[in-house]
Amino acid sequence: MLDDLGIQYAVGGSVASSLFGEPRSTLDIDLALRGSDDELFRLIDRADADFYVPTEAARQAVTAKDSFNLLHNESGIKIDIFVLGDDLIDVRQIERRVRISLEGGDLWVTSPEDIILRKLSWYRLTEETSQRQWRDVIALLRATKVDTADVLDVAVKVGLGDLAEKAVAEAVT
Repeated sequence: MLDDLGIQYAVGGSVASSLFGEPRSTLDIDLALRGSDDELFRLIDRADADFYVPTEAARQAVTAKDSFNLLHNESGIKIDIFVLGDDLIDVRQIERRVRISLEGGDLWVTSPEDIILRKLSWYRLTEETSQRQWRDVIALLRATKVDTADVLDVAVKVGLGDLAEKAVAEAVT
């Protein structure tokens, strides 16, 4: 559906970090989307056939570059949609995404470096209390070839330098 509508996307969150790092269960799928408001409004209208869509909240999220949820009617799977803005982490998430081939077809996934940056951001937003986010960051740094210089450079630019340095140091111990 996203490809048909010309919407750029990247799977993120725990699904993406599990593909590259330490597998763990998750209750939802995170999708980062970049598209025009019109393209994203068409997605909301089209998704209504197979998903519960809080239409007004979804439209407001598109306009505000915020998030909303979809709930698949048949399976009950929840999809968290993050409408990307223009900040550095948002831009990188699409520009540096990685195409992965799976049994059912290809899928765009957030790069390991950008998963780390996103998870560090979420960790900071939770006042550094979300141990799941921290564990995912450490697992990615340990299990995947990550350009740590790039992560550290971008982390400094977005105010996460202290957390990135701490994570890199912990991952090598």
